[in-house]
Amino acid sequence: MVCACLTAPPRACRVAVYRVYRVTPAACGSGVAEAVRDGTSGSQADGELNGMDFAWSDQQRELLDAVGRFASQQLNYNVIENDRDSVFNHDAWKKCGSFGIQGLPVPAEYGGLGMDPLTTVAALERLGYACKDNGLLFSINAHLWTAVTPLVYNGSEAQKKKYLPGLCNGTIIGGNAMSEPNSGSDAFSLTTTAVKKGSRYIINGSKIFVTNGPIADLLVVFATVDKTRGPDGISAFLVEKDSPGMNVARKLEKMGVRTSPMAEVFFENCEVPEENLLGNEGGGAFLFTRSMTWERGCILASAVGSMQRLLETCIRYANERKQGGQAIGKYQLVASKIVDMKVRVESSRHMLYHYGWLSGHRKAVYLEAAMTKLHIADCWVKCCEDAIQIHGGYGYMTEYEVERELRDAIGSKLYSGTSEIQRNIIASMLGL
Repeated sequence: MVCACLTAPPRACRVAVYRVYRVTPAACGSGVAEAVRDGTSGSQADGELNGMDFAWSDQQRELLDAVGRFASQQLNYNVIENDRDSVFNHDAWKKCGSFGIQGLPVPAEYGGLGMDPLTTVAALERLGYACKDNGLLFSINAHLWTAVTPLVYNGSEAQKKKYLPGLCNGTIIGGNAMSEPNSGSDAFSLTTTAVKKGSRYIINGSKIFVTNGPIADLLVVFATVDKTRGPDGISAFLVEKDSPGMNVARKLEKMGVRTSPMAEVFFENCEVPEENLLGNEGGGAFLFTRSMTWERGCILASAVGSMQRLLETCIRYANERKQGGQAIGKYQLVASKIVDMKVRVESSRHMLYHYGWLSGHRKAVYLEAAMTKLHIADCWVKCCEDAIQIHGGYGYMTEYEVERELRDAIGSKLYSGTSEIQRNIIASMLGL
């Protein structure tokens, strides 16, 4: 399978045709099982023949080139300082909104660009190549896959018209409140509750690791409406900033993606109107699983671009840096690291495009999303480690902007389901 590198001049692409074998997942909670079968996940008959074409149209090339020019010219300022001080770049966020980044996959009728999944991940890859602020990119991805996507697929017409235009143009910042202090990988063991009283739901509980929490105008909050039903008793709610009873508390300091703010959020008798129920009551597990499938498949698209940029940086350094009378790239151990980086970049890009193409052509991507997230996360961390080693002591210095890449990459093995959870998902889909 050959695909175009978006960070190099466009070139012709061949069609990849091969057989894909799958195993239907075992039965699970009805909401989760429905999500695995529906929309963004599920399985197809074994041995289906798939043909994938990654050749870009003139319109796609124009968009991707525009994304690269925009990001390189307008998003790379004060990155070192903002990372050091954990400052979110509001101005860059607004520029991205004006360009259309936050609305890439949203239908045009709601203010988005209406891009298909493959074009969307390709654009995010180009964004990751041209923009060095991984925290900004992480906030954009959290916004896209945990707030925007659930609204697109599960929101009522009134909810879509009210929120999506602002979410697309950057005037509304979205986030997701799912994780709790005692509910991490066991995502559905929530203690936050929502009790219906008249025309309102009363939410009580606490959430942690809420990306965009300190700056969010709208949160998708998951709470249990009926504990006796387990995962099928969970519902999702749209909770606006400054809602009475909602308190965005302690801002969390992180190792990496420091320019993406994160916080704890507390709910004490927080009243939410019934029209802000997202999807059906008891449909939270389905909604979460569906949006998480999108997130796992797409959230590291920008990391592929970042890896490509790191690869090119290392090649330049290995050719320019002289030791022992020759460029260090002539030493086999250095060259081998760069070769390994190249292989990781290409394999990651292939898996990303594979996921994007399948998402746009059929329903079965639950397995592919987990594999894509697992593989790219591992490759990103390893590429960053090699980049530091190639640069030696300079790679450890802040001014060279390589050590920050590693700090930003490590979290990819934790968020959106740890790498261990991805392996569990893949094993279960293989019938193990």
